[in-house]
Amino acid sequence: MTAEPSSYTIRPLREGDRASWQPLWEAYLRFYRASVPAPASDATFARLCDADSGLLGLVALDGEGAAAGLAHLVFHQTTWDTRPICYLQDLFVDPRARGGGLGAALFDAIYAAARERGAGRVYWHTQQFNGPARSLYDTVGRLTSFVVYRHDL
Repeated sequence: MTAEPSSYTIRPLREGDRASWQPLWEAYLRFYRASVPAPASDATFARLCDADSGLLGLVALDGEGAAAGLAHLVFHQTTWDTRPICYLQDLFVDPRARGGGLGAALFDAIYAAARERGAGRVYWHTQQFNGPARSLYDTVGRLTSFVVYRHDL
């Protein structure tokens, strides 16, 4: 399945993409040892396809129309700029499609979507142990000194 990024089409998710998006979503969650209740996944997919939700889903399709990657973006206001900013919440490339530049192509599409929506910045988090992804991230972004804390309610 590994191919040149030009052999993929990256576009916004559509309602008809659910069957191809779902396996990538589940593989992404397994990678992070996470589980999301089915109603939350249903709502997530619907919001990713709804242009008015503040979320945007992107999907990378191979030449045969099979989904090979996804990106989920959250656009929100900030106190530090008059423009919105874009949080890349989820990014996943099917392991069979890795190593051929698809991840970098997804970042090009992410940055283009953020510019189109007037965002002044894109940011994301990853786990420290995620070395393969971090080697890509080092080429498409700048590592910051921020530490992330969390409190579940």
